[in-house]
This record gives sequence, structure tokens and C-alpha cells, in this order.
Amino acid sequence: MAEPGPTIQIPRWVQLVGLPVLAVLAYLLASTLGHALFLFLTASLIAFLLNPLVRALEQSRVPRGVGVAIVFLTFAAAVVVAVVGITTVVVDQTRSAAERIDAYVTEENGQTGLTGAERDVDRFQAWLDRRGIHVEIRERANEWLDSLSAGEISGYTQDAISFAQGAAKSIVLLLFSIVLIIVISIYMLLDMPRLEVMIDRRFPPSGGVPLTQRIESALAGYVRGQVLLSTIIGASAGVGMWLLGVTGLVPGAERYALLFGLWTAVIEVIPYIGPWLSAIPPAIYALVVDPVSVLWVIGLFVFIYQVEGHVVVPNVMANALRLHPLLVIFGLLAGGELYGLPGVFVALPTMAAARAIWEFFSERIELQKWEDGGEELPVEVEVEAPSPPPPRVIRGG
Repeated sequence: MAEPGPTIQIPRWVQLVGLPVLAVLAYLLASTLGHALFLFLTASLIAFLLNPLVRALEQSRVPRGVGVAIVFLTFAAAVVVAVVGITTVVVDQTRSAAERIDAYVTEENGQTGLTGAERDVDRFQAWLDRRGIHVEIRERANEWLDSLSAGEISGYTQDAISFAQGAAKSIVLLLFSIVLIIVISIYMLLDMPRLEVMIDRRFPPSGGVPLTQRIESALAGYVRGQVLLSTIIGASAGVGMWLLGVTGLVPGAERYALLFGLWTAVIEVIPYIGPWLSAIPPAIYALVVDPVSVLWVIGLFVFIYQVEGHVVVPNVMANALRLHPLLVIFGLLAGGELYGLPGVFVALPTMAAARAIWEFFSERIELQKWEDGGEELPVEVEVEAPSPPPPRVIRGG
């Protein structure tokens, strides 16, 4: 059994004065140096995530500098391959989906002279009329469909691709920050043994797990949980859309099941709003191809996220974060308030690392209690002698 480490007791006056002042200074520092702190925080998370791999290479007698280079090059190659692969699939299937939608709203049947969209609008109007629902949608829908042309739809597709290219150029403008993060994380990886020795000397593990390894374990657990969660939800969405397409409930959905599954898996990384954003492209596709089929898509994603919220997340992410859901929500809101969407992405791994740090120091730091039954302090009190009563005057008769 590991011996408990030395404890540091924080006096009451420090709790009353020092800790609030420290919190205010930390807030002012974060407000003033937010960008620099965010870069160092992101670099630290990357360094702690990759350090176990570097340590494993070091144990195989690979010099640490060479190990850092190997791990970073492998990590960069994996990211590039994943981005290129996903981008290729998304672009190809987006073009195919655009062509299908184009044909659906523009190509007329030789016998009826109606497009697929006009035929479905007439069927929906007939369905409403049979049930006594007096809503006229045929005329308005046909006017909207007539306003669409192959050139306009192709133009929308080109606009989307141009937007993606513009977003890519904007990302390139952030190259300086990315390079800084990489350089900082490389320096941290190279100096990680020195950092570990310095922390262990000042805060000995006392037979337990060192602080740096606790942080690494917390981040690795978060990554494993997030990857598993994205894989489960993405595969569920892809298989579900494929089944809807094969059964004819959502025509043509089986062709784009891979696209919808990849989109769902990637967007699942965004906490809380990701699940709702992932349902938008399949719903739009179903709405264009067959308006009634959008109900099946909505039902599929509602079922998936009910299972996610009640079964998958409690069993997968509970072991990764070990934090109360309200604290997780607060962390996400705080990350978004401090640094926008990048802050939301970094919030959960930061909270996982902060939990490991809190557990480590809670074993070594003790707050002096404020209970009423504390030690009584002697107080000198000067007691005055009672003054004599005034003399009584006796008067004769």
C-alpha cells in the first residue's frame, strides 16, 4: 500500500483573502493573454497525448529527439491522410447528390411530362385532399420548382465548393498559430523528462502515480471515449440511412450512407450541438427527394440520440471524464465564452486534465477547517472592582 504523501495546510486567512485574489488575477491574465494561453494550453494537451508514445520508443532505446520526430511525423501523416480521405469522399458524394437532386427537379418524364419533384408534390396534395386537409401546396411548390433550373442547382453546388475553398484559405491564414502550437509541443516533449523530475521532486508521488502520468491517462481516456462514441454514432447513422434507402423509405439514401455516416462521426466531436447538426444534411436530402421521407430521417436520428444519451454516453464517456454533467456543461459554456468554437473543442480534454491535477493535489493539500469547535484562544479581560453603594441619609422626626 502506498504511503500518503506530505500534506500542505492552507490557513484560513489565505482561503479568505489569497484565493479570491488569485482567482481575480487568473481571470485578468486570461482576459489579457487569452490567445497566448490558448496556444500553450493546446500545445500542452498535444504534448501530454503524444508523450506516452515517445516514452515507449525511448524504452526501445530510441533517442528521445528521434522518437519525438517519429511520433510527430506519424501523427501529421495520419491527420493528412484522414483529412484527404474524408474530403475526397465528401466532395465526390456531394457532387453525386447534387446531380441526383438536379435530375429530380429538372428532368421530365416522357409520358407524364412531370419531373419527379412535381409528381411527388401532386401525390402529397392528393394525400392531403383525401384526408380533408384543405391546404393548397401544389401551385406554390410547382412555382418554386419551376424557378429551379439545372444551371441554378449547379451554381449552388459551385458556390458551396467555392465556400469550402474560401474556408480552406482562411484556415491557411492560421498557419502561424498552428506552427507555434507544433513548435511549443515539440519543445515540451523534448523537455518532458526534466519537467517530470522537477514535479516529482517538489510533489513526490509517494508510491502512487506521478502527476504527469495521471494527466496522460486522463487525456488518453477522453480520446478513447470520444473516438468510440463517434464511431458508434457515425456507424449507426450510416447503417440507418442505408436501411432507409434499401427499403425505399428514403429513395437513394443507400448511395450516400457513407457520406452521412462520416459527417455524423466527425460532427459528433462538437459537444451537445453536434448531434443536432449531424441530422441536417440527411433531412435536407430527404426533404428534396421525397418530402414525406423526411419523417423517417427525423425518426432515425431521434432514436439514435435517445440511445446515445441514455446508453452510449453514460457507459462510454462516464469513464473518460468522471465529471458531473452540470460541470461539463459549465466548462463548455466557459470555453466558448473565452475562445469561441476552438475553446469548446479544448474544454473537455482540459477538464479531464484538470480533474487529474485536482485529484493529485487534493491528496497533498488540506484546507484549515472553519468549524465552530476549534481551539479556544485565551483573551485577557480586565475586571473592575464594584463601587461601594452610596451612604444612606437618616433624618430624625
